[in-house]
Amino acid sequence: MQLIWLRSDLRLHDNTALSAAAARGPSVAVYLLSPGQWLEHDDAPCKVDFWLRNLSELSRALGELNIPLLIRDAPRWDDASNVLLDLCQQLEIDAVHVNEEYGIHERRRDLAVADALKTQGIEFHSYLDQLLFRPGSVLTRTGTYFQVFSQFRKVCHERLRHALPSLVGAPTAQRSLNIQHDKIPAKVEGFETPSDSLRALWPAGEREARRRLDTFTDAQIDYYKGERDFPAKPGTSQLSAYLAAGVISPRQCLHAALQSNQGEFESGKAGAVTWINELIWREFYKHILVGYPRVSRHCAFRPETEALAWRDAPEELLAWQQARTGLPIIDAAMRQLLETGWMHNRLRMVVAMFLTKNLLIDWREGERFFMRHLIDGDLAANNGGWQWSSSTGTDSAPYFRIFNPLSQSEKFDAEGAFIKHWLPELAGLNKKEVHNPANLDGLFGVADYPSPIVNLSTSRARALAAFRNLPSRQNSGGGDE
Repeated sequence: MQLIWLRSDLRLHDNTALSAAAARGPSVAVYLLSPGQWLEHDDAPCKVDFWLRNLSELSRALGELNIPLLIRDAPRWDDASNVLLDLCQQLEIDAVHVNEEYGIHERRRDLAVADALKTQGIEFHSYLDQLLFRPGSVLTRTGTYFQVFSQFRKVCHERLRHALPSLVGAPTAQRSLNIQHDKIPAKVEGFETPSDSLRALWPAGEREARRRLDTFTDAQIDYYKGERDFPAKPGTSQLSAYLAAGVISPRQCLHAALQSNQGEFESGKAGAVTWINELIWREFYKHILVGYPRVSRHCAFRPETEALAWRDAPEELLAWQQARTGLPIIDAAMRQLLETGWMHNRLRMVVAMFLTKNLLIDWREGERFFMRHLIDGDLAANNGGWQWSSSTGTDSAPYFRIFNPLSQSEKFDAEGAFIKHWLPELAGLNKKEVHNPANLDGLFGVADYPSPIVNLSTSRARALAAFRNLPSRQNSGGGDE
């Protein structure tokens, strides 16, 4: 008997471990509930709820193939070895099959499980699945992990042209086993159930993930390059939560994008080329996680930036978290996050740079807050994005590149449509006033909207000074964007 241990791969189709196990013989699936570990990793309640809802859909799909899905409690990953060993002995399992995961704690967990199983003669097989390339297989000429995305992308493109990863067939129905499915819990202790309105934005299941992918690649991908930076437009695929939970695979996404672009990676539709690059960014940050494990330990990729004189400003941090900064584009973006579990990617950069540069608050505060609220929270991508914005990471923004929230707002939400949607108290302002109500005469201002908590000009100068004072930092100029 084969055991498939499901983790961030909650799908039937193009699931490498699931198909490999089913090909070897009668199979059972298991999912471990680890609330203690999830809390320690700052997983968002809406993300845990999304996992549970997708598990329910997957349980039904597996049931049609006579593959039982079992649920076991392993409060922390240290418990996984004993829990899985007990289950394997109970069911007389010959081999356990998993898809690789890449965080430092995930890899330690899997090594411990593999060792425990081996002592009892149970095989442990792990497969490349959530990436196109195994970390360690895309290296520089000197044998090190890439630190610059453009160079990494170039090698990935060359490899993909020569050998495109194929999709894995879904397993077929097996004979019925005398094993009962476990009921999927509706909630897990320590994680509150999100609002119905948030859940409605993110329907569970492979069918919904595939529908989004098909809708995007059939029509919207053509406009992706031109519209993806405008938060009021439906310019993005809305697939990130499904990719993070493994409800759809990067291979499925890549194949669909290439099919829409006649198989081209760097020519043809600019939107398809840009979106494929986003898939490779996702790949890049996962490779960084393995190549430079310090980023899994809350450390800056650039060690010299650990000496930055971050400010301890709890009231300003709270104002940022609660969408009370007095800068409409920042507050609108934060309300979007709080109410939907998701934030537009352009705005993720804008609010991150505001926190780390204008408020000079440690990027780790923002990284943690995002993980606690994002339905698509992913350690590699979230860490990579925050370190990019704060100029502490690999391939990061130069420290003197500081987004000006007002110019970003005027450029990417010119009509103020996004701001007015999330900040209805500003709906009465015209498209010029809405970006910066502080410019209005006090008599005609907005009574229930706060004044800016920081002066953009002086705070920018403060950030530049903090970065220039770092050891080994050469003075250089720069400007707003």
